[in-house]
Amino acid sequence: MCRAIFKPLLYLLVALLSLAAMPTATIAADRYDVSYLWHRDATSVLDYRKQVARVLGPGVSKDLKVVANADLFGLVYTRRGDSAGAAQVARNHTRLLRSRGLEAAAPIRSQDWALPGNNSDRSVSSASVTTPSLPRSKLTTNERDREIRDIGAAVEDYIKRLRREGKLASDERTGWSVYDFTTGEKLVTINEDVQFQAASLVKPFIAAAFFHRVQQGELVYGSKSRRHMERMIQHSDNNSTNWVTRQAGGPQAVERILKRHYPGVFQETHLVEYIPADGRTYRNKASIHDYSRFLHAVWTEDIPGAREIKRLMSLPGSDRIYTGARDIPKGTEVYNKTGSTARVCGDMGILNVQGRDGRRYPYTVIGIIEKQQSARNYTTWIRSRSDVIRNVSNIVYQGIAQHHNLDGVL
Repeated sequence: MCRAIFKPLLYLLVALLSLAAMPTATIAADRYDVSYLWHRDATSVLDYRKQVARVLGPGVSKDLKVVANADLFGLVYTRRGDSAGAAQVARNHTRLLRSRGLEAAAPIRSQDWALPGNNSDRSVSSASVTTPSLPRSKLTTNERDREIRDIGAAVEDYIKRLRREGKLASDERTGWSVYDFTTGEKLVTINEDVQFQAASLVKPFIAAAFFHRVQQGELVYGSKSRRHMERMIQHSDNNSTNWVTRQAGGPQAVERILKRHYPGVFQETHLVEYIPADGRTYRNKASIHDYSRFLHAVWTEDIPGAREIKRLMSLPGSDRIYTGARDIPKGTEVYNKTGSTARVCGDMGILNVQGRDGRRYPYTVIGIIEKQQSARNYTTWIRSRSDVIRNVSNIVYQGIAQHHNLDGVL
């Protein structure tokens, strides 16, 4: 099972851009609601509504609506209060939601929301709709030329320009890696062997340690563990992550299993903590090179549970390498895991694009932006850095497309 056209849009910027284009008469100038998710598949929004309602309780859930806006469905708390109150509610809700591994909330200007179907069940249509993509920051002519000829140089040029323009702070470092499975070439390697804070990127590693113990006959992968595994990878649920980690023996045991039995993959991984209740996990570390080797081992099925890990990483969820990266064609298969804290914005995954010859061309994209000090405004920082990763993913695809003559991809 793979994601393609139904990949979720978890980023509120899409919705805000849609709202900005609407006639002002449809918007209540001084009233604000709170938004949690925008997605082109209504059933995914309904599923997410249930999760948010469980966290926020009945006082909020009675006004928690699935709404339609342009080409998207959204989850909105229809409070219709002032801007300051909506911002405070969004901050409070974000704190609660992030402690359960869910996305941040944000204030959004009220309007006469269209309420499709019955908001209490699955009667909302889940038909595919056209997806607006996030705006891509313009590349210079030199950057566009170099992204085709030399992907690594193009990525480096882009990051250097962001620094010159002050769009990456002096206390932020980045790391990038791209591997082309078709040619067996490493196309991008920037700070690959630096240990970065792992955040949630490490969760598929924990899955691998669990499946090692299953392979050894020490654990059973049944309905309960499958449920926790899906929550851990698909929804980045921290409680389920800690459950899986405990089954594998704890953080140190996970690291020991990985390094002892798969030393060719896990060389710069350091696991010392469960995910704290507030979700602020800063002590676990891993290198981009380890993520790259791991993705290769999963793709070639050289690690226990590889097929199940691929399935888990292909379930609908958030990403920063496909959704909103408008250059990448629809129908691309995506296997990924994001990582987000106030100090880390990252994504690691495999994109499997289809050429006009009908063949698939898989390649990895890994990007991490790490900040020394916690961002003052988490939501603004994580969105802007997510867009940087999307732009890098666009650059990479353009190079891949030229290398494999993918022009005309459907």
